[in-house]
Amino acid sequence: MHIPVYAHGTIRAAVPALPTVRQLESLDCCVCGAPFGRDLGAVSLGPDPGSGPSGCRPCLRRLVTRARETRDAALAQDADRIRQDAEAWESARAHHIARLEAVRRAAEEVAELAGNEEIPPLRLAWLLISLESACAWIPDAPEPPPSVDQEDRLLSSAELQLGSAMITVREATADRLAYHLINEAQPDEPEMCGEMECPEECTGRHDTSHIDCGPDAVFEELQEHGITLDAPGPGPLSPRLAALFAPPPQKESPLLPGLEERAGPALAALGVDTDDPEALLSAAAAGLVADVLASGPLDAIREAPGGPGAGDVLAQSVDLHRRARKALIAAHDGGPARLAAFTAVATDLDLPWAGGSRFTLRSASGPVSEFVRNVEREVWVTEELVRRQGWRDALLHRALSASSMAAHRFGMPGWPAAVSASMERLASLDRQAAPKELADLHAVETALLQGPDRLGVEALGWLDRHAPLG
Repeated sequence: MHIPVYAHGTIRAAVPALPTVRQLESLDCCVCGAPFGRDLGAVSLGPDPGSGPSGCRPCLRRLVTRARETRDAALAQDADRIRQDAEAWESARAHHIARLEAVRRAAEEVAELAGNEEIPPLRLAWLLISLESACAWIPDAPEPPPSVDQEDRLLSSAELQLGSAMITVREATADRLAYHLINEAQPDEPEMCGEMECPEECTGRHDTSHIDCGPDAVFEELQEHGITLDAPGPGPLSPRLAALFAPPPQKESPLLPGLEERAGPALAALGVDTDDPEALLSAAAAGLVADVLASGPLDAIREAPGGPGAGDVLAQSVDLHRRARKALIAAHDGGPARLAAFTAVATDLDLPWAGGSRFTLRSASGPVSEFVRNVEREVWVTEELVRRQGWRDALLHRALSASSMAAHRFGMPGWPAAVSASMERLASLDRQAAPKELADLHAVETALLQGPDRLGVEALGWLDRHAPLG
């Protein structure tokens, strides 16, 4: 019987605080106390299936119905309250926006008057003071209720527009008043009238509307008031000039020199043609998997209680081989950072291992953190090789690991021979107690050659015990 989430509280309230022994053992209903039997089945209330008190279906249906009615009534009340809150908020917001808009329009008008030479400067100053007072008297913005979106674009837009208008009018008024004061302080200069072709009624006052003191004058004038600031220095050189004066870049030294010379003979002895991109890629993937799995931490994890068996490790290694191939191809096309996809899967604490395994790294009791660090370290080496020496050297390095650690593992030329030897031993065994996946020998051989994890960890574990692969 499905018990919806909204009914959990109602059911818990109906369960007695001190249930009887029979109720704890799920012999009697914990709600009505009726004994369970053929006509009255028990429904476990948890926390785990089959544990804790149980209730009968009639009682639970009644409680679920009551909880649903209570929930629906509460939802209706909440909807009405939310509607009322929204109406009140919209009214308060509209009134506040109207005040903002009125002051904004006034600011635009004062800014326009600041450019009118017929308006006396003192009158303009009083207009600005009145405007600042009107802006200061605007109350704080109303707070929206919790049921309304806290980020109101209409309100924030109106506040932003008012702020911009106030900045404009302050700049225009300051500019007008500053030049007014400067011009008022200038002495009469009648001798300039002849040069400027002034009219006869000119009094010798020649107002200035633009002064350019240069970029450093303000810092020099502040020093007269005891204020010392560092003037900004010259700007940076253009990229073209900077390139002319920049030292030549230093080339990084190879991380592992001579890989081509060392890898060629070793891989050729195993049947890996280094000029065949597919063969080299498969061997490199096998080497990367061997390096991340053949480590001391994994051995400790396997030996600890609940650790993975041989079937789990083999299935996981095959799945990681596929992922390593994809990650190495991605690193060739998109750079070494694309190898992070392999690291993410290999170190995932909650992802079950391949082949239907129930094992996860989080469930392990061994040194999981050391295992994760080993994976990250090995992948980092491959990333650095791709970055410093190129993609081919990275493949050669990992293929060399496979030649020494995984010559007969999945993805290597020696794997078919290992499968053939295992199949000969399997054919001679009594397989009545073997997993059903091992019944068809031809299908088993095909799966081992193409993807052993398809057989499942149970079948692979049985093979490791009776007909090991290698």
